[in-house]
Formats: sequence, structure tokens, C-alpha cells
Amino acid sequence: MPSVSRCLPARWLWLCAGLVSLSAGVVGLFVPLLPTTVFILMAAACFARSSPRLHGWLLRHPRLGPAIVHWQRHRAIAPRAKRLALVSMAASFSLSLALLPSVAWVYVIVVTIWALLSLWMWRLPEMPEPVGIKVEPASSTGV
Repeated sequence: MPSVSRCLPARWLWLCAGLVSLSAGVVGLFVPLLPTTVFILMAAACFARSSPRLHGWLLRHPRLGPAIVHWQRHRAIAPRAKRLALVSMAASFSLSLALLPSVAWVYVIVVTIWALLSLWMWRLPEMPEPVGIKVEPASSTGV
């Protein structure tokens, strides 16, 4: 984990980049084709370099925090999140193709971007399964 920058102008730049990334991530919740997770992860990285308070808030957030923590610890995402992201990307790109003008080179660009993003997402490691607590059976001695 990067440490907070000692240079005040650098901290301000990291803070601004974090706020812009967080804003883009929130907008991505409502706008197709704008990724949410990537921007939230970028915001966490920027806040780690600029504001321990905002970084901590993001890590403790009930909806956003777990994905960030899993990414930081394992460099992996939850299998359900991966499936949802792939399905959402396919739907968003299909909608884009339906709404775009019928120009071959535009279709080629959109399909290429979708294929590359999907391949990258598909290749991301999935989170390891949670390890349960192993309980030893009680002894039969009655003690």
C-alpha cells in the first residue's frame, strides 16, 4: 500500500484525482459503458496517497469497501461480480451497437473495445473461497 505523499502539491493532485475517480464511479452506477469498479479502485489508490481519512472511509463503506479490500489483498474479484460485469458489459455494448449509426468502422471499434475489456475481465483471478473454521469433534471420554 502506498504511503501518503509528503509533498503538499502532490497530495492535492492525488486528492483531486481520487475525487474525480470516485465521482466517475458513482456516475458509472447509472450510465451504461462507464465502469464503476475501476474508478472506485482508482479512487482508493489516490486516497491512499493523499487522505488517510477518505481512504479509510472508502474501505469501511458497506457497499464499496469489500471489493476494494479483496482487490488489495488478493488482486482478485468475486466470481459473482465478474459474471455480473461480463453480462452488463455485453448488454451495454449491444445497446450501443443498436443505437450507433450503421457505419462499419464504428462497429469494429465498439466490438474490439468490448472484446478486449471482456478478455481482460475474464482473465482476472477470482477471489479465493472463504476458509471456514474447522471444528474438531468433541472427545468421547466425557471429560
